[in-house]
Amino acid sequence: MKKLLVPCLLGALAGCAVGPNYKPPTVAIPEQFREVQGPPAPGESLADLPWWETFGDPVLKNLIDEALRNGYDIRIAAFRVDEARARAGIAKSEFFPQIGYGGDVSRRLISTEVAPGSTTRNLVSANVNFGWELDLWGRIRRLNESAKAQYLATEEARRGVVLSLVSEVATTYFTLRALDEQLEISKATVVSFEDQYKLYDLKLKGGAASSIQTTYASAAVGQVAAQVPAIERQIEATENRLSLLLGRNPGPIPRGGALSAQAPPPNVPAGLPSDLLKRRPDILQAEQQLVAANAEVGVATANFFPSISLTGLFGGVSEDVSNLFGTGKTWSIAAGLVGPLFQGGRLRSEYEVAVARWQQAKAQYEQTVTGAFAETTTVLYARERIDASIVQLKRTVRDYQEMVRLANVRYDAGVSDYFEVLYAMQLLYPAQLSLISAQLDLAADYVNIYKALGGGWNQQEFPPPASPDPAPWPKED
Repeated sequence: MKKLLVPCLLGALAGCAVGPNYKPPTVAIPEQFREVQGPPAPGESLADLPWWETFGDPVLKNLIDEALRNGYDIRIAAFRVDEARARAGIAKSEFFPQIGYGGDVSRRLISTEVAPGSTTRNLVSANVNFGWELDLWGRIRRLNESAKAQYLATEEARRGVVLSLVSEVATTYFTLRALDEQLEISKATVVSFEDQYKLYDLKLKGGAASSIQTTYASAAVGQVAAQVPAIERQIEATENRLSLLLGRNPGPIPRGGALSAQAPPPNVPAGLPSDLLKRRPDILQAEQQLVAANAEVGVATANFFPSISLTGLFGGVSEDVSNLFGTGKTWSIAAGLVGPLFQGGRLRSEYEVAVARWQQAKAQYEQTVTGAFAETTTVLYARERIDASIVQLKRTVRDYQEMVRLANVRYDAGVSDYFEVLYAMQLLYPAQLSLISAQLDLAADYVNIYKALGGGWNQQEFPPPASPDPAPWPKED
């Protein structure tokens, strides 16, 4: 009976782990997003749709595919996952005995005063040794729990990088298309102003126009023409920025449909706010970091208790290699106990450090969740306001276009001078640019909504990790 008592006691101790078990923190979740009209949709969210269906531009799809294959951020994030996986493997190795080997060859002289008749001898030794810490208090299990959580956190961080990269590529591409349209409008406006300037210049030379009209027309040409190289400079910088996101050297970027031709979704189902907790990579990453910090508290707690290790050795010592594991064999097995007695407060301070880190991780998780709700609400509200601005700007552009037409009719009829025409054209040009900017804001806001809701990418769409998955984790009670 006594022989069974010790193994049973050790088994019972091995089934527990000191320190707190992880419990998800309670966070306040709003019933629906602020300023979103109507009840929350429990079904499909915009984030559940594939991005190529949300932004139906084949050129944009190809650019995003290239960025996912070659982007530097993606590759760096994948290597970070590999590093975390390897670190988890290091922690996992402590579950198993550590087995090593050793050997020694020596030549020695033993004095005859110590061993009469002794002479110079050659000694050969070889052994296989092992050591194994019994995880009575769960220190190793807590270390593995922390390492596994850190690994999962880096995986969520990689998903966040994918989400950010795709969103940035889409936003930069839309910016490029907006600049293209602004450049086209600017060049067309310069041509119109130049035509009128040439007309005034001819009339001035013929005595049919005043120099103030010619000067006014020239200034109008210069004012708009100055915008052309500025926009071209922005296009060059935007193409270079997009090339970097694609992981390629600076060069031209192919274009798809015009920005005004992009077809955003007719509505934006946001889904339930609670879905963000399961979808957004930054929230999932923050939670895994909280899991790791919680496990570190268990590790710090286990350090207060003694550790028990088993050690063993099998080998041989002989003057002759042929007798090394015959007459010269030797072996040993032992159990050792090591525990703290006085550490000058070090263990207590380490425990307090672990608790403080857990509190930081908990506050960081709560901040991430609250920030996610705020970000999502902001971009959802912005869409409606941008839509309203575009409606007004489209009406403004139509009115100014009609104003230009009527001014030309009045000028051709001799009712007014060309100042009216120039004035109307000068009003139309910035209104057209403002409309393009608002359309860019709308496209970018759709991207931001998609990003804020966690995106619709699944694991199959992610770039594969650089190394295979690790072996299954040992089961823990």
